[in-house]
Amino acid sequence: MDFQNPNPAVEIKQHVQRVNAEMGAMITNVEKVIKGKRNVIEEVVMSICANGHVLLLDVPGVGKTMLAKTIAKTIASTYKRIQFTPDLLPTDITGVNIFNPKEREFEFQQGPVFTNILLADEINRASPKTQSALLEAMEERQVTIDNVQYMLPKFFFVIATQNPIEHAGTYPLPTAQLDRFMMRLSIGYPEKETELEILGVHTGTTAPLESVQAIISEAQILEWQNTASSIYTSPLIDEYIVDLARATREQGGAGVSTRAALMLKKAARACAVLYGRDYVIPDDVQRVIRQVFAHRISSRGKVGEAVIEEILQKVALS
Repeated sequence: MDFQNPNPAVEIKQHVQRVNAEMGAMITNVEKVIKGKRNVIEEVVMSICANGHVLLLDVPGVGKTMLAKTIAKTIASTYKRIQFTPDLLPTDITGVNIFNPKEREFEFQQGPVFTNILLADEINRASPKTQSALLEAMEERQVTIDNVQYMLPKFFFVIATQNPIEHAGTYPLPTAQLDRFMMRLSIGYPEKETELEILGVHTGTTAPLESVQAIISEAQILEWQNTASSIYTSPLIDEYIVDLARATREQGGAGVSTRAALMLKKAARACAVLYGRDYVIPDDVQRVIRQVFAHRISSRGKVGEAVIEEILQKVALS
């Protein structure tokens, strides 16, 4: 089957080549700190390119927060971190109107959500009410306070870390909150050789994060996202994505939403850019489907990953 654009534009190919080189440089830059996890770094970079958000689910101490900080330092943009705790309030995230006695009027004080890159650290340690403060920001890139809407920056990326739900002091993320994340990733424990390298690098006199310099601008990120949105997706690929989404709803539980199918298409386009193509192939879809679909699937007796393996075997290109 031919998945290439029948009328390719030269400018798109040039944009893809440039963005592909910049994505590679960013990945290499992050690898100075995060060792042995290139696949995870690639997936975070793809999410940024696809204008999506990332949820990092893993046990404490494997580098989730360090990965988020390194990504933030690689991009020349504003960065803020929120440590989620049980007593955190929604206004601690979004901001609040404060009365100015001199002017005799209320003034809006922006919360940390007004940034380009937001690290929501241990997001499931806060109550569901506080977690929901991010819903509007992540989906609509705006915050509503006292019926007034405040727009967030054009480049707005949330990278959240989550502890396993069985750990003490955690709350399950609501389904609506999970659905706002394009990808859920897991770093996992490193290989022995990598762990030995980490012990050497991270116990020296200079912290590895200090060696990381910003090499990508906010304007370049916006160009990434524009380029990814122009990647050609053939009708066969669109039908394949829809068939995969519909297949998850036939597993005896809650399948993925239409939003998930849209996010899978966006992620597949970003994957194509990562591999230097201006069109999507089935391998791109299969490369990111686990990361995009797994956390959205609730199936009786099966975890999301198992359901995805089944539907990949079952669903074929038309």
